[in-house]
Amino acid sequence: CRSPCVPFSGSFSYRSLAVLSGHVGSVSCLALCGEFILSASQGKDIIVWQQPDLRPFTKFGQGDGSVKALVTVGNKVFTAHQDSRIRVWKVSRRSENVFRLVDTLPTTKDYLGKFMKQSNYVQTRRHHKRLWIEHADSISCLAFYNGLIYSGSWDKTLKVWRISDLKCIESIKAHDDAINGLVAGNGIVYSASADGKIKAWGKEGKSSHCLKGILEGHKDVSLNSVIVSEDGRWVYGGGSDGFVMGWQGSCGDVQNQIESWKLVCETKAHQMAVLSMCLMGEMLCSGSADKSIGIWKREAFGKLCKVGIISGHEGPVKCLQASPNTVGGGFMLYSGGLDKSLRVWWVPKPSNNRAEETTEEKSIILC
Repeated sequence: CRSPCVPFSGSFSYRSLAVLSGHVGSVSCLALCGEFILSASQGKDIIVWQQPDLRPFTKFGQGDGSVKALVTVGNKVFTAHQDSRIRVWKVSRRSENVFRLVDTLPTTKDYLGKFMKQSNYVQTRRHHKRLWIEHADSISCLAFYNGLIYSGSWDKTLKVWRISDLKCIESIKAHDDAINGLVAGNGIVYSASADGKIKAWGKEGKSSHCLKGILEGHKDVSLNSVIVSEDGRWVYGGGSDGFVMGWQGSCGDVQNQIESWKLVCETKAHQMAVLSMCLMGEMLCSGSADKSIGIWKREAFGKLCKVGIISGHEGPVKCLQASPNTVGGGFMLYSGGLDKSLRVWWVPKPSNNRAEETTEEKSIILC
């Protein structure tokens, strides 16, 4: 299906529940961490907001250049930076310093174990070599799956880190251009790139990752974001041409793992580039350079039905994060923009009964 970007006649009127300020630069990434929501920016600081009242709880951060990505795993937070390093923070309520820096990747131990051997060096550009465990450019995205952290970089590589000992165990020459997005689900890791492709990577047993498939986007169009449904069957990519493209995965014979993908949906979601996306059940949210957030409902065969548009940001919407907690028949959506603000929205689930939907709207506003 190829859907035009048309207004939805019965669209819901979304209202911002809060506008949180405090960042000195553009808000680049968001993550949920237990009772907290974390937001990072072009500055070094990561602001911790306490839920549910969304008051500033603390700040933490260290390194050179902006924070590009955040991912939380248990009591640890991993932050990716423009200086090509990943920092590991331990979260502990018992400590006065709740978010404490415990390591930087690659670790010193990893460096010392490899720097003496010539075969551990790779050519990154002319007359310049680095250890294969190092990224040669900004780390743009992070993903977590099954005890591993995946990092994607503008240096076109995908690296795999083992959480148990924080060791880099694999480096993959993944794309022909910068990697912009990563997501993992159902045994597959998807990387979205400025080369216009989403690549699917998987493991068989304890072996290294191998390429499982290539999901082709539009020609000469950068793919900036990638998401996957909870069951792993549906993959969506957001492009610089404003389209959201959807692929359906088909399982093979090996452990019910997806082995092939078919393009099933092309939706003109925005007038400018799609920069970010998130999924909450059957709802898909897309953030764009046109300063808006699109709300879509996933229907049969992966088709996207437009539910509404959220407006309010004064700059491109760089990141989105949905809360899994149900509130008043909907969910909380957090959005970060180049206008330096973090905004909070309540997104209701689509209802066939418009009167019921209106009642829900009034009740949540009164609360």
